[in-house]
Amino acid sequence: MSALQLNSTIPAMRILELEHRYLSHLMNEWHQIVLALQKGGYSTVQARGELERLRQLILAFKQPLEKHCKKEESYFFPLLGQYIGYDQGPIMSIEQEHEEVTSYIDHFLHHAVGEHTLEEIRSIVGDAAEAFEILTVHFVKEESVLFSMTAQVMSKPDQERLAQQLHTLIDE
Repeated sequence: MSALQLNSTIPAMRILELEHRYLSHLMNEWHQIVLALQKGGYSTVQARGELERLRQLILAFKQPLEKHCKKEESYFFPLLGQYIGYDQGPIMSIEQEHEEVTSYIDHFLHHAVGEHTLEEIRSIVGDAAEAFEILTVHFVKEESVLFSMTAQVMSKPDQERLAQQLHTLIDE
């Protein structure tokens, strides 16, 4: 088993990067079900069981995702925004992606309850697939754009304060 590869040298960004790796691990668990349901080959009864399993995994995923997003939106984005501007540019678009992902997840969870046909199930899991795709690209954008900006523009005292603020668990 290989060691976890992290790119950031700033403690605060390493915390967020570790959270991204954890969330990606959870996402990969439920994304396999999404792909299988989209591919087909299940009976209606089997697909309903897999949809319920997917719903449970996404419900369990939602809490750490929300805690992670709240940490970024409460501490990281406002502080970085003091250096690069907050109302437009990368921070605003990243925050909008948080809202978009939440919307897809909530839409999935709302519609995943009940008895569905195979066609309906394939349609419903599309929301989970979209959330996965957006988050995968989202993590890359944060790490390659915002984390590197932090290293370039944020003062050491602000970096240290941010690390203290971010040093909380997202999965408890």
